[in-house]
Amino acid sequence: MACEAKRPKVRFRQIDLGDLETEYWLRRTVGSFQLSIQVQVCKGGVVADYGMVAQEDIGEGEVLFTIPRSALLHQGTTHVAALLEQEKDSLESTSGWVPLLLALLYEYTTTQSKWKPYLSLWTDFKMLDHPMFCLTVNRNKGLFLSFCSFQEPQEEDDDEDDEEDPPNPPMMVPMADMLNHVSKHNANLEFTPDSLKMVCVRPIKKGEEVFNTYGQMANWQLLHMYGFTQTHSDNDADTADIPVINLYKAATKEPDGDQQLLAEMWELLRDKEAFVFGKDSCFTHTELHSVLKVLCMSREEFLEFKNNDGWEDDEDEDETIFQVFSNDGLLELKSKWRRLIHEAARLTVMGYPNLDEDRVLMEDQASLERLSRRQRNALKVRYGQKSILDKVMELTKS
Repeated sequence: MACEAKRPKVRFRQIDLGDLETEYWLRRTVGSFQLSIQVQVCKGGVVADYGMVAQEDIGEGEVLFTIPRSALLHQGTTHVAALLEQEKDSLESTSGWVPLLLALLYEYTTTQSKWKPYLSLWTDFKMLDHPMFCLTVNRNKGLFLSFCSFQEPQEEDDDEDDEEDPPNPPMMVPMADMLNHVSKHNANLEFTPDSLKMVCVRPIKKGEEVFNTYGQMANWQLLHMYGFTQTHSDNDADTADIPVINLYKAATKEPDGDQQLLAEMWELLRDKEAFVFGKDSCFTHTELHSVLKVLCMSREEFLEFKNNDGWEDDEDEDETIFQVFSNDGLLELKSKWRRLIHEAARLTVMGYPNLDEDRVLMEDQASLERLSRRQRNALKVRYGQKSILDKVMELTKS
């Protein structure tokens, strides 16, 4: 059996966040917390709020800090854990966030909380740039959505017959949530039985910021959940949606379209989600494939489709469909499908301001600096989405 590669010996530094109460908290409460001498936590000189900066060149595999599990905040470690367990059925949600948010609210507002000094680092509610916080009344309610939460990966299970286990609940990881996010991150959080470690996953030069990742998230998701965005060119996970109604409208413009038949099809399709396009492919390729097949059916085919209860598993392999709706695949798509996608993308773009004007603004640093943070975030979101839609139109033009 191959042995795991040994990591370089870690040199640890004294903790200094420029805040005596927080430093005392880390020393007292997080007894075995260790911060590498190669990094410094600071406020200022980073992309947002707090951040971590390399004090010397850091190699791949270096441990940047280690934090014990006793310091993690989640529904099982909060002072109201028993109450959350008692009411767990009423706190269920698709996100799984509700118990953690309640734990954060309690620990932030309770002076006796052991996490209070750390949570108090974030005090300026006016700095929140999430869309929902643009109204003053919402600021205090939503402070904690700006924290990054983490989920421990599921353990590998060799028994494939068992039902899929539910995901582990989200948790707050002090120090790890201070790191800012980019999609091309250079550090990653690793879980061990006793502690969590932030490990360098690609070389970091002296003076560069250490970036964690919150996952593959489009700019609109980053803005919605965390209140910031990335430049479109730096975010490989950026996406744009094409509403299903725009694909239907495109079909109604076809010269040989049977409007009555299309209206019947729309009754079947109207509850479908939007189609999500990334920089290189359509992420919802299976759904797009199914809807295009329906919109191009004859009346006889559609009647048979409905009589067979419609949405059966597609006979084509998922990987094949993925390739069909990749950037390369769009160029080879059958002509009617290309026309429908092109027109649907065009109708979607019409809902945005002018792309060329935004492109000029993005390239003019002086003009960018005159915008507020919220205006810059909005610009980056819509410019990224329009750029993706523009690419789709280019690939599907006749």
